[in-house]
Amino acid sequence: MHIPLLQDILILLGFSAIIVFVLQKLKLPSIIGFLLTGIVIGPYGLSLINAVEEVEVLSEIGVILLLFVIGMELSIKQLASIKKTIFIGGFLQVGITAIVTGIIYHLLGYSWSESVFVGFLFSLSSTAIVLKTLQDRKEILTPHGRNALAILIFQDIIIVPMMLITPLIAGESTNIGMSILSLVIKSIIVIVITLISARYIVPKLMHAVAKTNSKELFLLVTFTLCFAIAFFTSEIGLSLALGAFIAGLIISESEYSHQATSIILPFRELFTSFFFVSVGMLLDLSFFIDNIPIIMFFVLLVFIIKSVIACLAIAALQYPTRTVLLTGLSLFQVGEFAFILSKVGIEYNLLSAQTNQYFLSVSIVSMILTPFVIIFSESIANNFIGVSKKIGFSPTLVLDKNISKIEDTNLENHLVIIGYGVNGSNLAKAAAASNIPFIVIEMNAETVRQQKAKGLPIIFGDATQDHILEAVHLSDARAAVIAISDNNATKAIIKNIRHHSESLYLVVRTRYVKETSELIALGADEVIPEEFETSVQIFTHVLQNFLVPEDDIDQLVDKVRADNYQLFKGELKLPKTYRPKNITDFNITCLRLNSDSNVFLGKPLNELNLRADHGINILSIKRKDEILDSIQPEEVLKQGDIIYVQGNQNKIEQFHKMIK
Repeated sequence: MHIPLLQDILILLGFSAIIVFVLQKLKLPSIIGFLLTGIVIGPYGLSLINAVEEVEVLSEIGVILLLFVIGMELSIKQLASIKKTIFIGGFLQVGITAIVTGIIYHLLGYSWSESVFVGFLFSLSSTAIVLKTLQDRKEILTPHGRNALAILIFQDIIIVPMMLITPLIAGESTNIGMSILSLVIKSIIVIVITLISARYIVPKLMHAVAKTNSKELFLLVTFTLCFAIAFFTSEIGLSLALGAFIAGLIISESEYSHQATSIILPFRELFTSFFFVSVGMLLDLSFFIDNIPIIMFFVLLVFIIKSVIACLAIAALQYPTRTVLLTGLSLFQVGEFAFILSKVGIEYNLLSAQTNQYFLSVSIVSMILTPFVIIFSESIANNFIGVSKKIGFSPTLVLDKNISKIEDTNLENHLVIIGYGVNGSNLAKAAAASNIPFIVIEMNAETVRQQKAKGLPIIFGDATQDHILEAVHLSDARAAVIAISDNNATKAIIKNIRHHSESLYLVVRTRYVKETSELIALGADEVIPEEFETSVQIFTHVLQNFLVPEDDIDQLVDKVRADNYQLFKGELKLPKTYRPKNITDFNITCLRLNSDSNVFLGKPLNELNLRADHGINILSIKRKDEILDSIQPEEVLKQGDIIYVQGNQNKIEQFHKMIK
């Protein structure tokens, strides 16, 4: 039996594997390989694919799964934290881009209705390519990654009103008011359902499913939730992708989001490859070759206009220059939802066949360039800032001067905290409790305004810039801590700090152990990898379970940290410890009596009343190399003894403090 779609999928996967393999050897992103595959095997290339519509359906599934995973990696609280960027930044980016593009198109001799519609098309960016590239580079949670995500979410929302307005622009509809009112009501319903499901329904459902220990059932329920919510939003007039993102957000509120992500990822990678291939298949090679100069000129024009406008939108939210530039550079392309909108424009005669080919060519070329631009965006931003400083132009884009001011105090011998996230805020609280003078540098304008109102010594600014470090009197500080999540920004800040002070004690927080050596080489005195600290907690709990003495564990942790996290690269030698077996019904811990002067030494156990007064039982004693497992009431505790105690964990901890 011959199945045409199966043959097409085989051709698609086969060509993709070969092209992506070659590009991987050349250290080029796999997305480029998928786009090139579509160009080669598509109807305008070798015409090897017959079931083009079926491939497009599979590609839609890829977009759904991509947005679903992105939603699961965030949370409703995280999304709420970027609401200003979504609605203000997104509105400015889409609105200004549509206006500027529309005016340029009108100046070329087209009607205002056509110009407004083309403005809509070019205001949209590629959610799939940008988020996939940022996710591969682990930059989704960086400031520019969050900003890009926020604006892309707004674009996914605004595409629906654009499609409703299109008939009105074309003069084919007069009932736009009711359509928009209906859309607002539907959106409110979706938000309410999302909040209720995330808080009350889905966590209980996922818990019930997880209790069955059935991987198949867990997989089925996860996919069902994803596609059901995507289908629901599509049916009420919103986009499939937006529904998938909402589904991800709902599941992210349960403790099973990590497991759900792990089972979805292989499917997402497969189906998103179909999406990128389907985009490549849209490019008419003969038209592209015949019009290369004009197409590349428009690509350059789009790059400049969209990047600048996106930068202005983020600058209006008072982010530092570096974040502004990185966000703008990631959103310069034309997106996949513009393809859907273009079909509506063709239907209402707002887009001619020739204009549509120019639009498709410019869009696909900009998509192909996107991974390269994002990869080199760091260098572009740094070069721009460097050149700006040399010519005497300060590129700092801060609109609210009040939040960047610092009280005229004589800061000296103080602590500088860079970043006011979880780590930075906890450090600030500890410093305040210890009467240590400190000042915080933070790039989130809203956070700065809120904390400044509470009396926190905090200023808005980018620590990669000299005048920000001068404002916090860095040269007079005793120590500084970099507590941000962006590794590239961290490296730039270390270099800038060392330019100002070689003697300052500098502690850096990073995500991965592999980044430690480079950060120390750049000038950090101490690097704390979150990945490593998690492993410290893990092996601490495991060793406690195996009854390694608490003091031995403390020494091991201290040695690991003192050796700059190098201990795990060699053979790890643990102290020999008695490990009783089959003790599972109560809490048992191993402690060492190091002190030479506590009330428990030199007295018989029957006089200490350990069970009555302290709530613990001594099960066994290790003295030198001898195990005393038959404890008599007359036994006397001695310095250096290792005792195995059983009891309530709180009681054990209190007893441990007393013997120390």
